[in-house]
Amino acid sequence: MSVDAPAGARVVLATHNAKKLRELRRILAEEIPGFDERTVVSAAQIELPDVVEDGTSFAANALLKARAAASATGLLAVADDSGLAVDILGGSPGIFSARWSGRHGDDEANNDLLLAQLSDIAAEHRGAQFVCAAALVAPAAGVEVVEEGIMRGRLLGERRGEGGFGYDPLFLPDGEELTSAELTPEAKDAISHRGTAFRALAPAIAQLLD
Repeated sequence: MSVDAPAGARVVLATHNAKKLRELRRILAEEIPGFDERTVVSAAQIELPDVVEDGTSFAANALLKARAAASATGLLAVADDSGLAVDILGGSPGIFSARWSGRHGDDEANNDLLLAQLSDIAAEHRGAQFVCAAALVAPAAGVEVVEEGIMRGRLLGERRGEGGFGYDPLFLPDGEELTSAELTPEAKDAISHRGTAFRALAPAIAQLLD
């Protein structure tokens, strides 16, 4: 499948999640000169179809999405796969985080199920971490890069905060008094798994755009 991108576009962000898209644009714009609306398009903006995420790791799924976007557009493609790994659940929901309740992208149902599963677990055993794999694919340059980021913390027994998305209202990062959903976007970016992964990926993107 081939998709026409807007004139001047050089990068496609392979996500249909509007909240994640804002986060990625914000993080990368801080790191890469010229990373703006004129050069960057999203998968949703050009109506790229969703990719079947049948990889067995965050990195594999991120690469699946980036490769598909690059192949369809001919542009440099950037994607991520991320989720929550709960210690006492053996690292679950992991790559199934977005569809833990059985309905993809239903944040409320996913949080409700997780709260129910941890209802009898004491606070000291509710350790968890957010994990992100950020992938860059540029076929013309023969480049594929994956960087990973982790944010450690623990899960609360009830939601706090209106910001963020996914499991953010339940997640209290280590060293913080505010949940990921209570932090400002900038404060969250500074410590988040996605911020860490995409800041590590930014130099490779910048080099290809130079």
